[in-house]
Amino acid sequence: MTSDPAVQWNHVTYSDRGNTILEDITGTFTKGKITTLVGPSGAGKSTLFKLCNGLHSTDSGEIFIHGKEINSYSPVELRRMVGFALQDAPMIDGTVHENLALPLTLQGKELSKDKAQELLKLVGLPETITSQRTKKLSGGQRQKLSIARTLVNQPSILLLDEITSSLDRVSQEEIESLIVRINQQYGTTIVWITHNLQQARTVGDYTWVLINGQLFESGEVSLLDQPQNDQVRLFVKGDNT
Repeated sequence: MTSDPAVQWNHVTYSDRGNTILEDITGTFTKGKITTLVGPSGAGKSTLFKLCNGLHSTDSGEIFIHGKEINSYSPVELRRMVGFALQDAPMIDGTVHENLALPLTLQGKELSKDKAQELLKLVGLPETITSQRTKKLSGGQRQKLSIARTLVNQPSILLLDEITSSLDRVSQEEIESLIVRINQQYGTTIVWITHNLQQARTVGDYTWVLINGQLFESGEVSLLDQPQNDQVRLFVKGDNT
């Protein structure tokens, strides 16, 4: 995983109220590829994301985004570059268009009808739902809208935190296909936290295995089928929960 990193981690450690959450993380998320993050609950995966988009700051070590140290970006610039989609797809009380336009609304800008319809089409939502209230959407539709909203700023890096865990199998497969399509069509670097190892195998080019705040293995996603580390082997077998 050394070719053209979108994100480079050099000996990154982070703690919260005296508890070490991430310890000596070194590795890369390769530009234009999909990297999946797997590991037991509490391994530090979501914290890693918050460091990546500037919501947290490291205790020690360095993070580089496209070759520049993360602190050299302004918070606004960083969060436009690094999009973040969450499991619960939070929405404001309003229409599909109002929710989709939110990133621009916060910047004092407007989202055109044509751009809104283009984004809805991209994620597989009908262009006719722009005036529909989001509370009437299904879980899968809300998640697609959440992803479309994240794409409004055209991020070069997209962080996905368990975005399919509450969806039925059909909706989950639709989201998986959507993310692969975004990656292939736009060359977006995607990092996806998932507890579903089969999903990690299906969508990922590379994978990281985090356990107890440490990066135990990383490399091509095939490592999940033949892990070298004993703890990773136990986790993959389902014995480490």
